[in-house]
Amino acid sequence: MSGAALHVWRAGEDYVADWGEGPHACAVGRGGIGEKHNEGDGITPAGLWPLRRVYYRPDRVAARDIAWPAQALAPHDGWCDAPGDSNYNRLVKLPYSASAENLWRDDRLYDVIVTIGYNDAPVMPGKGSALFVHVARDDYAPTEGCVALAREDLLRALARLSPQALLDVHP
Repeated sequence: MSGAALHVWRAGEDYVADWGEGPHACAVGRGGIGEKHNEGDGITPAGLWPLRRVYYRPDRVAARDIAWPAQALAPHDGWCDAPGDSNYNRLVKLPYSASAENLWRDDRLYDVIVTIGYNDAPVMPGKGSALFVHVARDDYAPTEGCVALAREDLLRALARLSPQALLDVHP
């Protein structure tokens, strides 16, 4: 495995990720890895996806700790998850007139977020939104479709991977 991709796959009952340093625990969607059908299905989409942009909570993570160019989040940042909205699967400012996920979370899961190039070029309403690589819960509980790593692992992966790296998700 090379540092050109963040590889994610199922290993027995668990999921693992490798960015060139050997497998590390990770979490995926509650629906597992597969073909994503619609918004809210809990599936982490299988495939090869670009890693688009890094966002971080500046009150919890220093910019110097992130190896990639990164954008600081603000308390009013959200991600539109309303399939009928023109800003579906895009960054928005809260409060927002349609449904949008708050990116400024208390639980630390979004202290570092890497947006995945899934359903963004072009955006297809209802095909899935807010799919990120983010910080995992301590018990690696399933996500809503994202890939989640321990915070230290996520920061190490970003330090090893180039900004042109891909997310390689396979069952």
